[in-house]
Amino acid sequence: MAADAPQRHYRAPCPSCGAPVEFRSAAAPYAVCGYCRSTVVRSGEQLRRIGRMAELFDDHSPLQLMASGRIALDGKDQPFTLIGRLQYQSEAGVWAEWIAALQDGRTATLGEDNGAYVFTQPDAAAHPPAGLPPDLPRQPAGGTVTLDGQPWVVAFSGRAQLLAAEGELPKLPALGQPFELVELRSEDGQVLSIDYGHAPPAIERGRAVQLQDLQLTGLKDESTREDQGGRSFACPHCGAPVTVQLDSSKSCTCPSCHSLIDLSAGIGGELKAVEQSVHSTPLIPLGASGELEGVRWQVVGYQRRIGHEPGDDERFAWSEYLLYHRERGFAFLVDAEDGWSLVRTATGAPKIDKDHRRARYLGATYTLQSSYEATTTEVLGEFYWPVQAGQKTDNRDYISGNNLLSTESGAGEVTTSVGSKISAQTVAEAFGLATAQEQFERQEVGPFVASKGVGCMTIIVIIIFFIVIASIMDSCSGSSGYSRSSGGSFGGYSSGGSHK
Repeated sequence: MAADAPQRHYRAPCPSCGAPVEFRSAAAPYAVCGYCRSTVVRSGEQLRRIGRMAELFDDHSPLQLMASGRIALDGKDQPFTLIGRLQYQSEAGVWAEWIAALQDGRTATLGEDNGAYVFTQPDAAAHPPAGLPPDLPRQPAGGTVTLDGQPWVVAFSGRAQLLAAEGELPKLPALGQPFELVELRSEDGQVLSIDYGHAPPAIERGRAVQLQDLQLTGLKDESTREDQGGRSFACPHCGAPVTVQLDSSKSCTCPSCHSLIDLSAGIGGELKAVEQSVHSTPLIPLGASGELEGVRWQVVGYQRRIGHEPGDDERFAWSEYLLYHRERGFAFLVDAEDGWSLVRTATGAPKIDKDHRRARYLGATYTLQSSYEATTTEVLGEFYWPVQAGQKTDNRDYISGNNLLSTESGAGEVTTSVGSKISAQTVAEAFGLATAQEQFERQEVGPFVASKGVGCMTIIVIIIFFIVIASIMDSCSGSSGYSRSSGGSFGGYSSGGSHK
């Protein structure tokens, strides 16, 4: 616990096995015995067993019980200690909520979802926000609601359930019993989580945080963590050995036959494999490591995607590399015909004009470049969501200078990705492929630059051609088309970024 946090302990024997069960927070009436997994409730000076908790799965999180840190809350620097963890599951994925005991006696939540973190507290209001619709759990993802005069976007609306828990807990949903959950996001990066498993609904409010900003101590030591060497099994299609490196992976491909394998039921469950034809070879090999923006990333997945705009027969393609870092989580390196970009899933949701022409997020205004349907055609490696060949999403790409923003709708969830363009030289050098830099070069968006070997007469002909085309377009009344940026989805489908 942080040095200046209050030292308050209550210990009593587990009513099931007799092992000591310790409470460090007065706000946590429940606890899970670390020895026999009994769930106990504190009643006066006695503990009463109310059930048994399931085993937690190893998600390779750097966090652990009794890790401590500091966060700025209400203008004050507040020490906290992680005293409990709850693991949840919804149709959008699996995530964890760490219970943080604050110095002033309150508890908060540090939500963890595929390397993205959100710090929330119970909403200060003693009543639900004004305008909370009674049918909010049935609102589709992507819709907007106004609460207490503030607009919010519905990022997720569905059912969730508790999988497992450990440590001290201020709340205890019934194990395995589904409850309605809604997550709202705002353009300034706030998250509002509404848990309908309580009456009235439990509301928490917060925003995204970076682990390095929390000054955390007591994290897991990666060098001493038991290395299981990955999970291995036989490919259900060809029988070749398949090894999964990340416990959070929900799908992977067979290195021999390239079949796409669904891991969402767990390796011990029924494995489903779908054959796929792979025609492209990643420029950056799977497993390669490279440093981008001061972070050492590892390439764990690769997918090829095709898009087309409504009413346009043209198809355009791009590649996405899924990058992983133990503390930063996941990012996407996008290789498109107009260049490379590095993007991450955003916590908040942009405010988008009714005509979808402009989006505002964290004080920046982005202009729509393209609106299209994206289809995944090829998949290699591991992914933290159950990716499928043929998976479709509706995408909109926005741009503001060198910065990018993308919204993507699919699987009952709307996600936002933000990032920026990076040079081909930066990408090639980051992964030790500088000698092959020419293979990384892409078309640059901007003023026309003649290619090597193009003569003056050719340039003049091209200029005249563009003048004629511009004249024709200018004579067409009512035309307001836009130029498509083929930067892809800037991140692809993601169930990450939320704490619920």
